[in-house]
Amino acid sequence: MLPGTSNPRFYPCRAGPEGHPEETFLSGMYKGSWQSGRRYRRRSHQQSPWFRRCTSSERYNTGTSQSPQDSGRGNDESPSTSSSTAGSSSVPDLPGYYFDPEKKRYFRLLPGHNNCNPLTKESIQQKETEKKRLQLVEEDKQKKKVARMGFNASSLLRKRQLGFLNDISYSRLAHELRVSCMQKGKVHIQSSDPSALASDQFNLILANTNRDRLFTVIDVKVGGSKYSIINLSHLWIPSPTVRMYENLYFTNRKVNSVCWASLNHLDSHILLCRMGIAKTPGCATLLPASLFAHSHPAVEDRPGMLCSFQIPSAWSCAWSLNTQANNCFSTGLSRQVLLTNVVTGHQQLFGTSSDVLAQQFAVLAPLLFNGCRSGEIFAIDLRSQSQGKGWKAMRLSHDSAVTSVQILQEEQCLMASDMAGKIKLWDLRTTKCLRQFEGHVNEYAYLPLHVHEEEGIVMAVGQDCYTRIWSLHDAHLLRTIPSPYPASKEDIPSVAFSSQLGGFRGGPGLLMAVRKDLYYFSYS
Repeated sequence: MLPGTSNPRFYPCRAGPEGHPEETFLSGMYKGSWQSGRRYRRRSHQQSPWFRRCTSSERYNTGTSQSPQDSGRGNDESPSTSSSTAGSSSVPDLPGYYFDPEKKRYFRLLPGHNNCNPLTKESIQQKETEKKRLQLVEEDKQKKKVARMGFNASSLLRKRQLGFLNDISYSRLAHELRVSCMQKGKVHIQSSDPSALASDQFNLILANTNRDRLFTVIDVKVGGSKYSIINLSHLWIPSPTVRMYENLYFTNRKVNSVCWASLNHLDSHILLCRMGIAKTPGCATLLPASLFAHSHPAVEDRPGMLCSFQIPSAWSCAWSLNTQANNCFSTGLSRQVLLTNVVTGHQQLFGTSSDVLAQQFAVLAPLLFNGCRSGEIFAIDLRSQSQGKGWKAMRLSHDSAVTSVQILQEEQCLMASDMAGKIKLWDLRTTKCLRQFEGHVNEYAYLPLHVHEEEGIVMAVGQDCYTRIWSLHDAHLLRTIPSPYPASKEDIPSVAFSSQLGGFRGGPGLLMAVRKDLYYFSYS
């Protein structure tokens, strides 16, 4: 605040008669205070080496002169780009001010919230992000896209005919081209309660092994969550339609982690880890898929076993398909890993130095891979005793908290993502990083990583709500898909991808759930 002023309100800067900026204060201010503030600013500007070095034309580009009333109306409009745009252009970056290239003048950044319409860095960044998203949405509507420069359908075919591409390279590049040309369409959801679809919002979707069912966690408007299974058998028809089968099972606890479990048969149950409330401890629940009636009529489910295990609040969970840990699941706790046998109830507890945020069992080797908040990735030898030594079979390290680990099919490589936005492919034999996938955005969120070796792609949804698809072969960014809604930490999309969405007769594509809508990106 300048000397002699009382709660001033700042308006857009305009060039004064000497080329220096003058702020227009609220009416009713004393004349002597206004003059003393003006003298104070002139002295500060003359003493600043930046103002002595720059001319008025370099500092301000105001166009036509405006009255104070016009300047006041201009402040009600939010800028479309941030101060970083001004810094990259020929206009100098003035600390405490923002240059709007559309209005061609500076605006003062107003700290705090005691003004009618403060211009803050957050509002500038939010509007710039939304403008970029809308531009990408328009570009995404174009049918002609190129995953790699110089490669389109005709050029790929021509290079194959000339012998420049072998069958493996041609198949991989052709698939990348199809991924880059996926077209978005909205999926019609049939439900026994259509009114609930208008208010409830998707929190999570998780596809099963055959990609013919989705387990969903839905946030209810009145609070809490409910679960459902979506049958994808009719997704491939010209008008994509799915059927949602809900269950009366309702919880007001936060769901931390979910995975499909194979107890009676493949994907017969869903394993849920929920947080505790007040004096009620957390729990891990095996929810039979048969509770969702007719969710998969092709499979005759026996009455599934519904069981719940009292555990401390878990960050992650994983189901074992390894024969040496049959009917077992693991939960990642705070500084602990808990291994539980569903049939016998036997439990093993492994102490760690950090919270375990991500887990996955290997199938060929008796190993359980874990990613920690400290950035450490380690494997537990399931044949070892928890009280003994040497149960850590392997160690890797990230610079930030690991949010997802995915083991590749031959179990010689592992992919991991962290809260710094780093996605790395590790060689488990040499413990070396083979390649890094650039572009993912994450600062603090718990975000999954999707690896599809059959299609040769890696997929992740960033905290900026963009879905990015990379080539698993060389980490090339193939496509960036914007969210249908403005970016928000409450509206981060949840996705599922497969070459056979809807089962063996299904087609390839991507499913994206955001808010109350489900979208299908199909191959053209």
